[in-house]
Amino acid sequence: MFYAKAMRACGPRGFYAIWGHHGRHGFGGRHGSGERGSRRRVFDSGELRLVLLKLIEEIPRHGYDLIREIEDRTGGAYVPSPGVVYPTLTLLHDMDLIEEEKSDGARKRFSITQAGAVHLTEKTQEVDAAMAKLAEMGAHRERTEGMPIRRAMGNLRQVLQHRLVRDDVTTELQYEVAALLDEVSQKIERL
Repeated sequence: MFYAKAMRACGPRGFYAIWGHHGRHGFGGRHGSGERGSRRRVFDSGELRLVLLKLIEEIPRHGYDLIREIEDRTGGAYVPSPGVVYPTLTLLHDMDLIEEEKSDGARKRFSITQAGAVHLTEKTQEVDAAMAKLAEMGAHRERTEGMPIRRAMGNLRQVLQHRLVRDDVTTELQYEVAALLDEVSQKIERL
């Protein structure tokens, strides 16, 4: 109900200027923000293979370690699902690009093979581009979802939720809120 009222109050331009495509949880929420729970495709399968292989070249890793490393490098903007990572590791193993190391636990830790190192060398430009994409995602996340902005967005969300769901909300109030939000949006665009 809040979102319908907020959309009516702000109009599509004002509402999306504030909320963007970040879904009902806004900035810092789970759905649509790229954090855990989001399953948008960031890399095609070839790119992901190269990213995983490059990370394994840096240091032998378990599948879970690879997922966490990608999450860390993107600032939480992208967390590949185990349903994508583990089959890709199996493929890299089948291609003899990685090998399983002996380990005490149930987790399989992989290291790069000589063939894997050669493969990375042959694909240097693609590897660099894929790793740059990871870094850019992290930098973008840091620029757009820094703590002061996240705090301010949370405050705005709370105020809108509490104010626009009350019974005394009039059409005039909705226009006033929309005008304020549009004004702030325009000021931010001019920064």
